[in-house]
Amino acid sequence: MNTDPAPSPREPQQTTQAARELIELLEVLWERGRDMVSPTPVSASQLRVLYSLDREEGISLRTLGDLLGSAPPSVSRMCDRLEALGFVQRLPSPVSRRQLELHLTAHGKAYLRDLRAQREEALLAVIGAMSPTSRKALLRGLTGFQEALEEGAPAASSRPGTPLKDVSSA
Repeated sequence: MNTDPAPSPREPQQTTQAARELIELLEVLWERGRDMVSPTPVSASQLRVLYSLDREEGISLRTLGDLLGSAPPSVSRMCDRLEALGFVQRLPSPVSRRQLELHLTAHGKAYLRDLRAQREEALLAVIGAMSPTSRKALLRGLTGFQEALEEGAPAASSRPGTPLKDVSSA
């Protein structure tokens, strides 16, 4: 039996506004973490490349471009910069001599590991300051959000194959 009161007509709009504000605060928190990990932090676009390669090790430039929704020349330039930083390497494909595979280097993997640790530490500090009831509500809300994405909400359909659980460690 559902004992929740009927939601107000403005509740979805208020929830959306609260989520947007939270995302903006998380972006600030994420930037601080990135700045603490390396004296030469990568751009947000380059970080997306690193996350993609972490999930899809050995993909081609074309596949990476499809994942990112970017044109091949811009993806190639981003990979050039990441290769110059020592985060990415291009290797010949074992199945086609004309294709190259993209791989994270040990340096790239260490960067992501350190970045994730910094960000997790910052989140733990904030979440640790919350009451147990608020933490449970946050977990319940985030779980519901993830389930809505996985069930094909409009935002999820614009980025197929990237459910929230795949990027939760990002």
